[in-house]
Amino acid sequence: AKVASPLVKLALLRDRVLAPSLAMNALVSTVMMATLVVGPFFLSRALGLSEAATGAVLSIGPVVSAVCGVIAGRIVDRLGAAAMVVAGLALMVAGCAALTALPGLFGVAGYAAAIAVLTPGYQLFQAANNTAVMADVDRSERGVVSGMLSLSRNLGLVTGTAVMGAVFAFAVGTSDIAAAAPAAVARGMAMTFAVAAGLVVVAVAIAVASGRRERCSA
Repeated sequence: AKVASPLVKLALLRDRVLAPSLAMNALVSTVMMATLVVGPFFLSRALGLSEAATGAVLSIGPVVSAVCGVIAGRIVDRLGAAAMVVAGLALMVAGCAALTALPGLFGVAGYAAAIAVLTPGYQLFQAANNTAVMADVDRSERGVVSGMLSLSRNLGLVTGTAVMGAVFAFAVGTSDIAAAAPAAVARGMAMTFAVAAGLVVVAVAIAVASGRRERCSA
């Protein structure tokens, strides 16, 4: 608030584009962290996979993310950032909903299918959200704004670890997940991603409201 070139420029938080984007970034990162926190417990405890098999299944998300990254960027360039923010979030809602049901019905195949929907949605959102923010930023502010985007993402990851982990433990009914019954772990998984779907719906609402404000101001 006092220095000429702060690491976090508080005045930018009043920006009609940046502020909603930071909020959505934090919410989405919270949800994605849940896959890393809850996923291993579900795969190993509820589905009974070995450590190696659990790691192999968890690698599906990063592999899909790497494959979809460039594609997502090109889609955003062709179709526009604002529309693709909403489209990416919609895919994430579908992926979270799938994670509440498909793994319990189809096991590893259901988990993999849900992740294959969730992760491209995340990549599309990230590409569109970053593009929407950086396109309207003054050249002198790009470093600060880029850092704020990274900060919001990291805050979301920390929140996802703590809050979504707590939701999972609450739904399982014990803090000792290693001793929990497979059915309880499966129930915790479904509950966690039901909450995650709700968080992404909040992000969709922010995106829609932000788009309306921009059209009105235009």
